[in-house]
Amino acid sequence: METGAVAASSSGLAELITDCASVSAAKVVLEFGSGTGVFTEKILEKMLDDGVFLALEVNPMFVEATKKRCPGARVVHDSAARARQHLDQLGVDYCDAIVSGLPWASFPDALQNEILDAALDVLKPGGTFVSFAYLQGLLLPPGQRFRRKLYGRFSQVERSRTVWSNIPPAFVYTARTRR
Repeated sequence: METGAVAASSSGLAELITDCASVSAAKVVLEFGSGTGVFTEKILEKMLDDGVFLALEVNPMFVEATKKRCPGARVVHDSAARARQHLDQLGVDYCDAIVSGLPWASFPDALQNEILDAALDVLKPGGTFVSFAYLQGLLLPPGQRFRRKLYGRFSQVERSRTVWSNIPPAFVYTARTRR
């Protein structure tokens, strides 16, 4: 399995990222990069009973791992860049929140742009995009590039507290679209 992570995300990071995304109040939630389903499990636990959830994952082994961990989850083997097509298939115009577990710092510039543009296309006005980053990534050029892209595309960007129990320590970016 290809992954951008050293280890699976901790339950503490899953708790924080889903809180930052306000998953418990969202009617439609997309997940970009479900990995092994750590965030998926927490999203489904917190979502409204009548909410719509969809995860997009490019690695077929991770798709199966997420489906095994979360049997009721809708997990599709496809790129997050195709989010619009998948929402259209569900008859949904926009989502309230996107929870991203993607390894942004390992992506080339063009792929970062493509996926962030897809996120903006499907988020409702005032919608929330959350993603985590490793603390040491703040000092590295790819991490700095991703941060600049968030600030350039979203009207509001905040950084959470650090989850020291995650390996390596991580924090959450919470970015909101204009209303």
